[in-house]
Amino acid sequence: MSKKIVYITGCLGFMGSRFTMMALERGWRVYGVDKCTYAADPKLLEKFSHFANFHFEKKDIRKLSFLNDCDYVINFAAESHVENSIVDSEQFINSNILGVKNLLDLIRFKHQNVGDRPTIIHISTDEVYGDITEGEHTELDILKPSNPYSSSKASADMLIHAWSRTYDIKYVIMRPTNNYGPGQYPEKLIPLSVKNLLRGKKIRLHNNGTPVRNWLHVDDTVTAILSVIDGIDRYPGKVLNSIFNISGGFEQTNSETVRKVVESFYGDKRDWKQYVDLSYNRLGQDVRYALNDKKLRDIDWKPKKVFDKEIKSIVDYYNHRFKL
Repeated sequence: MSKKIVYITGCLGFMGSRFTMMALERGWRVYGVDKCTYAADPKLLEKFSHFANFHFEKKDIRKLSFLNDCDYVINFAAESHVENSIVDSEQFINSNILGVKNLLDLIRFKHQNVGDRPTIIHISTDEVYGDITEGEHTELDILKPSNPYSSSKASADMLIHAWSRTYDIKYVIMRPTNNYGPGQYPEKLIPLSVKNLLRGKKIRLHNNGTPVRNWLHVDDTVTAILSVIDGIDRYPGKVLNSIFNISGGFEQTNSETVRKVVESFYGDKRDWKQYVDLSYNRLGQDVRYALNDKKLRDIDWKPKKVFDKEIKSIVDYYNHRFKL
């Protein structure tokens, strides 16, 4: 397995930091980029700095002006919280659209007299497809985003298609479902639920908790991205300039997720409904997300983490982290 030189944007975020650690452990040279928003974990820099093959630049991807020679630009950087996008979409346009355009242009203008231009691996989202009441979305389905966040991510996907067609930029777009695991900022459902339980506050469940989501452990998402990079070496014609859904195949209602969080938090089966507030309906709410990830499984990836086996340890992690 050849060693890579990679840029990882959003390297201090939830998914990006997990991928950064795995890349460093593989011996890859990593140029980490992060603008250090509220959702970044700056404490990770001390951990990464123990690796001589890690180099960090505090930068907004929209203002990044230079790429060293590298094999891949792996773009995790994004504004990702739907609620925030509904309140104010400006940062989502800046990061998720203009930031991606800047990365594409940096790749486009790389001189090819030394080596090939890098491939961009862009981490998108299942939300670009919009919701689906039955069946599963495949990579060939049209995009029908429902809110400013998913619209900005769909726009980035379209830019990548256009820059590839016009400027011959190599790419892979990956669309994961809802990620969970330790280290997530507490605006997402699972850590926010634990934080509210610790504070004696109600967990606000949108639309009576009926929306259905696929849940995928962050470690499975990271190994899926690594599988794609390894797959480019083995059979590039099958992987390059493609889209891959990352799902795992596990889905449940948001109310079922919160029930499991409550029972894991208290260590018993109790009336979880006393801990939730069902009075709020979110604008642009999607009823159900579901992805078909057969294409990814065909290049030797499959999820290893099981939600019902992981949830107790994850709740314990946040319980310890957020305890007042």
